[in-house]
Amino acid sequence: MTGAPPRGLEERLRDTRAKLASDVDLWVATSGSASGVHLIPLSYLWDGTAFLVSTPRASVTGRNLLAEGRVRLSLGPTRDVVVVDGTAEPVGIADLGPEAGDAFATKTGFDPRELDEPYQYFLIRPRRIQAWREANELQGRDLMRDGRWLG
Repeated sequence: MTGAPPRGLEERLRDTRAKLASDVDLWVATSGSASGVHLIPLSYLWDGTAFLVSTPRASVTGRNLLAEGRVRLSLGPTRDVVVVDGTAEPVGIADLGPEAGDAFATKTGFDPRELDEPYQYFLIRPRRIQAWREANELQGRDLMRDGRWLG
């Protein structure tokens, strides 16, 4: 990728939306006063406006998201990265609805509803999205600000 010209906003938006729709896994970074900073990979479902993830309710990530809700997500390799800052809202299995639960299970190959351990779903709404491939794309890397797509 070195030496490739930087993508314009429209191309970056198109590439980023395609990545959000097609990828299955992402990195989830959370922090909490008692639990500290934590980073884990999770599978997700993107509905075009928000991410749906699930993790054990008692896990560090689960506790951090329940306590504060601030989250940073990352998708892709370091030379084609998408970074998302967002807020997470807990969603109970009963409130999830069968359609969303089935869509999550189909997309990720994982169905937390079938497990004995209590899992918590979280709906993560992006507030800021950035994407870049090389240093020449650092300028203009913001694609979303305050929950609104640019362009």
